[in-house]
Amino acid sequence: MSSPWVPLEANPELFTEWSARLGLDTQKHAFHDIFGLDADLLAMVPQPVDAVLFLFPLTLGIDARQTAEDAVYAEPKDAKELLYLPQTIGNACGTIGLLHAISNSRAASAVQAGTPLAQLLEAARNAPQGQRPQLLETCDALRDAHAQTAGEGQTAAPEAHAQVDLHFVAFVRGPSGKLIELDGRRRGPIERDVDVPTAADLLTAAAQFVQTYYMQADPDQVQYNLIALGPGSA
Repeated sequence: MSSPWVPLEANPELFTEWSARLGLDTQKHAFHDIFGLDADLLAMVPQPVDAVLFLFPLTLGIDARQTAEDAVYAEPKDAKELLYLPQTIGNACGTIGLLHAISNSRAASAVQAGTPLAQLLEAARNAPQGQRPQLLETCDALRDAHAQTAGEGQTAAPEAHAQVDLHFVAFVRGPSGKLIELDGRRRGPIERDVDVPTAADLLTAAAQFVQTYYMQADPDQVQYNLIALGPGSA
C-alpha cells in the first residue's frame, strides 16, 4: 500500500479546483453544496445533478453493515459499464470519490483530451481492476493535485498519517436506472435497490438512501456532508 495522503476537506470550491487542475472543463461541470436533505434545500441545488459525494463517519454500526454486505457481494449486471477504482492510498477517499463521480457520469465527456485526468481515466478503463491501484499510486499529477487541494482548505489539514474516521463515497445513476454506490474500500460497485428513473431523480434518490442506510444506522452522529456534481459556470 502507498504512503497515506493528507485528507481533502469537504468543500465544493476546492473540488472544482481539483477537477480543473487535472483536466475537467469546469465551465460545463462543477461541484455544489447540498445544504440539507429537506425538499426545499434539495431544490436549491443546481440541476441536473450528475453525481453525489457523501462524507460520513466510519462507525462500528456502519462497518458491521458493510462487512455483512461484502460477504455476499454480487457484481451489478452492468458493472462493465462502470469504472471502479479500489483505494489503496490512505486518506485518498476524497480523490477516489471525485474520480468515481466524474468518470461514471456525464461529466466524463467534459474531461479535456490530453490532460492528466483524461490519460488516467483511459488507462484505468483499459486495465484490469486489480491493476488500477498502481495507476493511481504512480500518477504524479494526481498526487500533486490532491496535495495542493488538501493544503487549501478553510480548516487546518491533519497530518497524512493521522487516523481519520471520515470517508467519502460517490453515488451515480447506473446504466440500468438504479442507484450505484462507489466506495474504493469495497469489493466493487454496489447496485442499491433504489430506482433512479431519470437523471433528474438522482439527487432525491441519493438523499433518501443516505438517510435510511447511513444516518438512521447512527442517529447520534452529525458528521455528514453531501456535495453535488452539477452544471458549471457556463
